[in-house]
Amino acid sequence: MAPAEQTYATGRRKTAIARVWLTPGNGKMAVNKVPLADYFGNIFFEPKVAKPFSVTETLDQYDVMATVKGGGKSAQVEALVHGIARALQELNPEMRIPLKRAGLLTRDPRAKERKKYGQRGARARFQFSKR
Repeated sequence: MAPAEQTYATGRRKTAIARVWLTPGNGKMAVNKVPLADYFGNIFFEPKVAKPFSVTETLDQYDVMATVKGGGKSAQVEALVHGIARALQELNPEMRIPLKRAGLLTRDPRAKERKKYGQRGARARFQFSKR
């Protein structure tokens, strides 16, 4: 397999990072060298991961090999989707418009807010007692 055939992109969400490699193929997806369904184990994630391909009408045209680390399973799925979308855009710049319209190229900036000193959490205060 020549390096020119392979396209790489990184996807992120919260603290999850997905490194994604796309190669021309028949739609096989592997995450951390494990099939997608076995790694995530939840049927609801599969349509979400397939969304970049359905938006660009490239379903079953590329094999996905990804390494994912950090965050929870849900954040990892979103990072994977972000990485796939960025890789598809890298592969064919004309795919940018439908991917952008679907909101798949935007990195979700929401993350956990830090805990502040003198408080119980990020926003929650310690319980106030008058007496």
